[in-house]
Amino acid sequence: MTQSWLDATFLHWAVDPEAVAPLLPAKVRPDVVDGVTYVGLIAFRMHRIGWWPLPGMPYLGTFPETNVRLYSVDEAGRRGVVFRSLEASRLLPVATARTAFRLPYRWARMSAYRYGDVYWYGSRRREPGLPHAQSLIGVQVGPAIETPSALDHFLTARWRLHFTLAGRTVHMPNAHPRWPLHQAELLACEEDLVAAAGLPGVSSRPPDSVLFSPGVPVRFGTPRAVSRD
Repeated sequence: MTQSWLDATFLHWAVDPEAVAPLLPAKVRPDVVDGVTYVGLIAFRMHRIGWWPLPGMPYLGTFPETNVRLYSVDEAGRRGVVFRSLEASRLLPVATARTAFRLPYRWARMSAYRYGDVYWYGSRRREPGLPHAQSLIGVQVGPAIETPSALDHFLTARWRLHFTLAGRTVHMPNAHPRWPLHQAELLACEEDLVAAAGLPGVSSRPPDSVLFSPGVPVRFGTPRAVSRD
């Protein structure tokens, strides 16, 4: 499966690993740097989901997305992410990802706009029966980061997804270049997606890290059980 992730804004809050450990799949523990782990709120534009070698879909495969994610490492030492929620504005991709992979996608009314070097992302859930959740994020993008820090790398260099499928914890690899990162100033963050994902209070303070990237092309591999070498 191929796609591109464009105009990505990364907001991160440091948290105690014990606070997120119960939210991870079996056989996976929090990935830690300097004694803490992180909760991420990531807003971006999904572009042309497809299946290699076919070209990606211009409409159904292109939409804004905002996700809440945690950082994980499995029993074999493979580092990855665990998604607590993923908001997307196209119903068919949402239904497909929930049915095929049991990922916590949510159908939402969304927007992503750019005004020069300022980017705005909005989301409001539209599925009946789900708790209300929405977000509004604005950032002003600054200079490119020539030498990303160890923390920048920890938060963005993730080439694997951990999740539960058919009663087993699996890892799903992805391949993409390292994110080209920019400094960014947070203009607004009004949201309750993080609390709705089971992490109340985390985003009540300013994020510890704010980063932006123009994006990367991505290719996903096949999910495999985490016990497999």
